[in-house]
Amino acid sequence: MSRNVQCVKLDKEAEGLATLPYPGELGKRIYEQVSKEAWKMWLGHQTMLINEYRLTPIEPKARKFLEEEMEKFFFGGGSEKPKEFNAPEE
Repeated sequence: MSRNVQCVKLDKEAEGLATLPYPGELGKRIYEQVSKEAWKMWLGHQTMLINEYRLTPIEPKARKFLEEEMEKFFFGGGSEKPKEFNAPEE
């Protein structure tokens, strides 16, 4: 059975996540306030950040950076793309 949330990213009611996507308080806030659709958007953005900045997610500095960007993506002014990033042409 799915549940709906008022998504802070999309500013609309939408299907919520089935489980906490991240540990701790941030994960709880995301679970309560972020839709599946917005989470999928974050995963794409996170992948771009990892690739563009050549991050190794197992490293504590990289994890901290990604967590800060996740917080900004959902609850702040948004996570910026790297200046050098050029989206692939479709």
